[in-house]
Amino acid sequence: MPPKKAPAPKKSSAKVAVKNPAKKAPAGKKASAAKKKTAAKKTPVKAMGWKPGVPKEKPKGRVYEGPLHVNAKPKKSDLIFFGTGGVPHSAQPQNHPGAVRRLAELGLGVYEMEFVHGVRIRPETCEEVKAAQAETGIRVTAHGPYYINLYSLEEDKIEASRGRVLDTARALEACGGDGACFHPGFYQKRDPAEVHAFMTKQIGELAGILEKEGCPVRLDPETTGKGSQFGSLDELCEMGGALSGKNISITIDFAHIHARSAGANNTYDEFAAQLELMKNKLGPQALTSMHIHLSGIAYTEKGEAHHLELDDSDMNYPDLFRALIDFGASGRVVCESPALEYDALIMQKAYRKLNGS
Repeated sequence: MPPKKAPAPKKSSAKVAVKNPAKKAPAGKKASAAKKKTAAKKTPVKAMGWKPGVPKEKPKGRVYEGPLHVNAKPKKSDLIFFGTGGVPHSAQPQNHPGAVRRLAELGLGVYEMEFVHGVRIRPETCEEVKAAQAETGIRVTAHGPYYINLYSLEEDKIEASRGRVLDTARALEACGGDGACFHPGFYQKRDPAEVHAFMTKQIGELAGILEKEGCPVRLDPETTGKGSQFGSLDELCEMGGALSGKNISITIDFAHIHARSAGANNTYDEFAAQLELMKNKLGPQALTSMHIHLSGIAYTEKGEAHHLELDDSDMNYPDLFRALIDFGASGRVVCESPALEYDALIMQKAYRKLNGS
């Protein structure tokens, strides 16, 4: 079935976020049980990350089906392209090829395939994605399964994790994409220096395997949102420097860095310092092909709680875009907000305005 045409631009670009109709509360014991169930879903009291005045609620059970405002074409070429992590809400059909074509209709430029529970994609689907990618020019990336832990205390889990990283890269190659991001793993109360050395060895070996296979996909381990996870920006930049010469960079998730520091790392100077660190440790080329994740995010003192819609959050994305522009950065921004393409269009509009286009 061919994809539906993009709706005509409308004056309103507001997101429609309507909670699913609640069922009537039963009487007696059932009502009490329903009340407990509702209470269990509440966001932790100490969670932060919302703009002042925004209710502290996790965006759950919402429907995104409002008007989408397609941004005007830029007056000068974009250096940074925006898109979604996962199939856009408005894509028809709801699959990978449909996602690529829908993003092109919306004037966006990036699609990240989310292999959340495993790398499950048929060869014929890969061929369809590759054809859609070649047809539209959409840049395709992939996110590896969440079950990856390259520093597990169990050898079989390490081997399974290595396989998931490799499978992500292989599937991405078959789809015509390039950057494979993944969360490397956890410290598990071990010495961070020991974990760092082990992770560097593992990821270097995985890059070597892909190189021998002739797979051109770059491995982009991602900055993580909790202090219990390996993947601070310093760690990944040190790793990337140590593995210089291999097809490795990083995925920098500015929302994760903000959450990991419980609310810091959210000013122009801090964003600039992060970009300077990448430039110094990974080389100037690291800023010319950036793999970026961005969303609103809720967090506690321990780090990431969950993602938020961009404009419900305290994420200072205008200053982030100013820093990226000032550093001459180019690459891709993958929106991981629950609102997906709605927020990706907001990001694109803000970036273009600041970039003079």
